Amino acid sequence: MSGHIYIFTGPTLSAEEGRAELDATFLPPVAQGDVYRATLERPVAIGIIDGYFERVPSVWHKELLWAMSEGIHVFGSASMGALRAAELAPFGMEGVGSIFESFQHGELEDDDEVTVAHGSAEDGYRLLSEAMVNIRATLVAAEAERVVEARTRAVLEQVAKGLFYVERAWPTVLARAAREGVPAPELEALRAWLPRGRVDQKRRDAVAMLRTMRERLAEGLAPKQVRYHFEHTDAWEEVRRRASRLPLGGADGGSVVPEALLDELRLRGELTVAHRAALARALAVEQSSRLGRSVDEVELQRTAERFRLERGLHSARDFARWRETQHVEHLERFLEDESHVRWVETLFATDALRHLPDHLRATGEYGPLLERARDKERVLAAHGLAQPLLADARVTEAELWRWFFEQRLGRPVPGDLNRYAHDSGFAGVDALRRAVLRERCYEHLEGTASR
Repeated sequence: MSGHIYIFTGPTLSAEEGRAELDATFLPPVAQGDVYRATLERPVAIGIIDGYFERVPSVWHKELLWAMSEGIHVFGSASMGALRAAELAPFGMEGVGSIFESFQHGELEDDDEVTVAHGSAEDGYRLLSEAMVNIRATLVAAEAERVVEARTRAVLEQVAKGLFYVERAWPTVLARAAREGVPAPELEALRAWLPRGRVDQKRRDAVAMLRTMRERLAEGLAPKQVRYHFEHTDAWEEVRRRASRLPLGGADGGSVVPEALLDELRLRGELTVAHRAALARALAVEQSSRLGRSVDEVELQRTAERFRLERGLHSARDFARWRETQHVEHLERFLEDESHVRWVETLFATDALRHLPDHLRATGEYGPLLERARDKERVLAAHGLAQPLLADARVTEAELWRWFFEQRLGRPVPGDLNRYAHDSGFAGVDALRRAVLRERCYEHLEGTASR
């Protein structure tokens, strides 16, 4: 067994601080599937400090049980790690620290005791709220140092517990406590004491876990032995299969979209459309996996070539620049999914067309599009232009393409019109030309009629 260790952390303890205590690979907060992927790397131990829980599925108890059944020691502390360790201690997960002990003994029960709001990985997981366990530990210390009385400590704890976790911050707690009638001198004394007296119990427990793991590793860790039989249920196989398609590296490695990016889409009014497109992509990849499709090196190369041509990434430099600007760290996985999506699009082309009218009805586009299509048929037929020629439109072919692409679409005329036609859903460049000619004649006739 390797002597390697994986640690999942984030707002509680930075990777830099963690490396000062333990030689390990530090990954972002754990999410569902991350422990499964880490286990495949055959480490000697896995440590969990922080984990996602709200917009992202939390680390599953069963993947922790599976890791231990595979001979891997699993430790937890401080935050999500303390919760899971308290729940799985009877099965062999090892908890470290006072927060874990409080949950294990039933002194704490609510998940929100360790929950905090924080920034993204790019922002260094900057804390935006205070954990309830830290507030409790800080108030205990303040009472011990006679900064506040026992009664005041109890009221402050009650006030903090009554707040939603994202609102828990000392200024808010103190302001609410003042409205509850807590003596002003005690609140001012606490406010002045906090900068030097605040207790970060989560950080203390996280450091304690790393030191415990370091000591245990130095003593020599034999493969983990468990007394339970791991059941390979259908639900487990489904989670395992989903997890295996993503890279190891936690949710920030690609499974979580930063809230700031979502805000940009919301502000542009594009989140719903982007979400539905992403859902279609997810379902296509899922269906491809269900059907057992695999992608070999030849198919990956073919997909990469088609992708580059479609996006005008003709040179290796263009492609490298695209990878950099789009933050594509795992190109092979991206191309594999892209191949699956294209294959499923072809496989279900007829079904997609059958559902297209209802999609357009849902977006409110079906009626106007249908009305315009019918009017175009009527107007062109009335003028004997159901199948117009270039002479009917009084343009050369070059003028026709410039009118359509430069004036209508605001883009240069493509170098490969046949490829553009196929990518746009036409049978070929002849079908594209007929449609553009009909549009040109219709627009001209409509403009004449309206004058």
